[in-house]
Amino acid sequence: MRTTRITTNLRVADVDAARSFYTDYLGLSTEEFNMGWVARYTSPETGAHVQLVTRDASAPEDSVVSVHTDDVDGAYREAQELGYEIVHPLTTEPWGVRRFFVRAPDGNVLNIVSHKD
Repeated sequence: MRTTRITTNLRVADVDAARSFYTDYLGLSTEEFNMGWVARYTSPETGAHVQLVTRDASAPEDSVVSVHTDDVDGAYREAQELGYEIVHPLTTEPWGVRRFFVRAPDGNVLNIVSHKD
């Protein structure tokens, strides 16, 4: 699999309540998106970013990171071939991403995702 970016997914009780810490204090001033249950904030100067998540909208478990790839279908096949546990099957979500969740041998759940161009 070719990883193009990794985004940390921080669990928060309320995205809007947590926002000011990440924007005002950390300076992540660009809100790339906010779906209510997930929002990503980015520094326009450095590109540093974080994703805040209350509870994933469609997966049975929350992921600790989102691993972006340009070939999510290939990554899914490879995970299956290697015998890794698929937590959430390969799905094209209503909000426009194609993704699946896989459990790493250490127990962490990763969101493997590709955005539509």
